Amino acid sequence: MFPLTRILSLAAVGAISALIAVSLPAHADELTQNLGPVGPHEPILTTVGNKRVIAFFEPDSGNCAFHAVIWNTLDVNAVSAARFRAGLNPRQIVTIDTIDNQSLKLQCGDNAERLAIVDNEGVVAADICPWMNAGAGN
Repeated sequence: MFPLTRILSLAAVGAISALIAVSLPAHADELTQNLGPVGPHEPILTTVGNKRVIAFFEPDSGNCAFHAVIWNTLDVNAVSAARFRAGLNPRQIVTIDTIDNQSLKLQCGDNAERLAIVDNEGVVAADICPWMNAGAGN
C-alpha cells in the first residue's frame, strides 16, 4: 500500500500536468490570441491576413495613446516589423489594412478604459462596446 502523502503527491503532479497541457497551444505553430477588449497596457494579439499584430494603449488624459507593432507572419526574425502610434479620442477607431484586403479596426473606449476590436461593418464584436449599438433599431 502507498502512504496517503504519496498518493496526494501523485495527485498533485497529475493535476499540475493536466493544467499545463490545457494551457499550451495544440500545435507548436499556433500563435497566441487575445482579441480583447483589453485595459491599459494589456495587449491585443491577433493575425490579420499574413500580418501579426500586437496592439495596446496607455491612458492619456481620457484619450488612448495607441501603439501597434505589425510584421509579416512568415518573417521568423521579425525584420519586417513596423511600429505605429496614434492618439485616439474616446470612441475613435483606427484601421490597420493589409495589402491582401484584410482589415483590423480597433476602438478606444470611453475615458480610455479599454481598447476593443470592432468588425468591418461597424457592429461591435461580441457587443463589447455598447455605445456603438445605442441607436440601433431607431
